[in-house]
Amino acid sequence: MKIGYKLFAEAYSPAELVRQAVRAEEAGFDFVEISDHYHPWLHDQNHSGFAWSILGAIAAKTSRIGLATGVTCPFVRYHPAIVAQAAATTALLSDGRFVLGLGSGERLNEHVVARGWPAAATRTAMLRESIEVIRLLWSGGYHSYDGRHIQLEDARVFDLPDELPPIVVAGSGGPAVRTAAELGDGLFATEADPDLIAGYKDAGGAGPCYAEVSLSWAPTEEAALASAHKLFRFSAAGWKVQAELPNPVNFEAASSVVRESDIADSFGYGPDAGRHLEKIRTYADAGFDHLALVNAGPDVDGFFRFYSDELAPVLSAGG
Repeated sequence: MKIGYKLFAEAYSPAELVRQAVRAEEAGFDFVEISDHYHPWLHDQNHSGFAWSILGAIAAKTSRIGLATGVTCPFVRYHPAIVAQAAATTALLSDGRFVLGLGSGERLNEHVVARGWPAAATRTAMLRESIEVIRLLWSGGYHSYDGRHIQLEDARVFDLPDELPPIVVAGSGGPAVRTAAELGDGLFATEADPDLIAGYKDAGGAGPCYAEVSLSWAPTEEAALASAHKLFRFSAAGWKVQAELPNPVNFEAASSVVRESDIADSFGYGPDAGRHLEKIRTYADAGFDHLALVNAGPDVDGFFRFYSDELAPVLSAGG
């Protein structure tokens, strides 16, 4: 089991995220994972730095901890040729510590380049073609690609690492899970659903399985839940809504009726380590072996101390 820390790029400045990554390494985390957004979900979050610049700074400031995108959409806002180059460079700068997490994206981030927002089935097809383009460019030499959705003309990534980054593919349903098994090196999910793991393995997947675990540490349950509600109430509507709304103002409206009690079951929250460990175990029991802990609490450094003192000893002992 590998335990990571989610760098919540929508809620903190770029410099603060680099600092948190350094603290995560000091606290004993195995990896950090960063979201790749153009917009935050909510105005209360108020940040959204460029993930690839932040990753480069983290690579320079750390020496051991793994780095991952969680996750990047390699089409619409980006072209997969750019993602292939960015990931290869990040792998080189981090001495092979980088994992490329890919997914089919959200309108929130992709509509900004005014190329429209495809239907879900089309996005899955675009993701498959994008992965094919990335792997093609990582094979060395000049390449072109003429897919149904993605085209590439006579391109080459010159700086390639000796060991290419693993590609972990996000999936919440059958088609994306099959893409992870067929074209990826691992699966990324956000729900503690053993059926996702079973579907991945049934389709031939044999790589690591990543998930995010929602936690909120504070000295009291009330403060922890209030902070989780402030920062994460957008998530209550579920992925089908999250993928489709275009701007923070829309998420503000959609989440205006969400109460603290509506999200309580989704989080391990408060000062009690047992509550947090129980939430972590639900993902481990579902079959996930790479868990990125998301802290929605108000005190980042307090969470790192809590992890080092109370969570890490139990998790390292297999608990």
